[in-house]
Amino acid sequence: QLQLVESGGGLVQPGGSLKLSCAFGKFSLDYYAIGWFRQAPGKEREGLSCISRSDGYREYADSVKGRFTVSRDKNMAYLQMNSLKPEDTGVYYCAAAPGNYCQGRNVPDFPSWGPGTQVTVSS
Repeated sequence: QLQLVESGGGLVQPGGSLKLSCAFGKFSLDYYAIGWFRQAPGKEREGLSCISRSDGYREYADSVKGRFTVSRDKNMAYLQMNSLKPEDTGVYYCAAAPGNYCQGRNVPDFPSWGPGTQVTVSS
């Protein structure tokens, strides 16, 4: 069974940066797409970014495009978050979906999830 664990969350001032990490454990997940999601208080979980492995395809939600950058290597995935805003506050999750593509995939398409890490953007 896949086990993903996020780290790197915390409290940051508006305009600051954080880099989240997602560890895959002993799995390389070469044939999985990796997604990053966020759930703000009182809101549904939303997709932020996705990256495939085979061709490095990346996609971003409009709300984070130009500010967040997703990357991955054999055993880890990362989400570099710059120019953070208070509305970026929430619990951030990484998730894995079999099949090395991102197009058209959202929350229900990702069966394996980490426990999440809290990001709070506040002055």
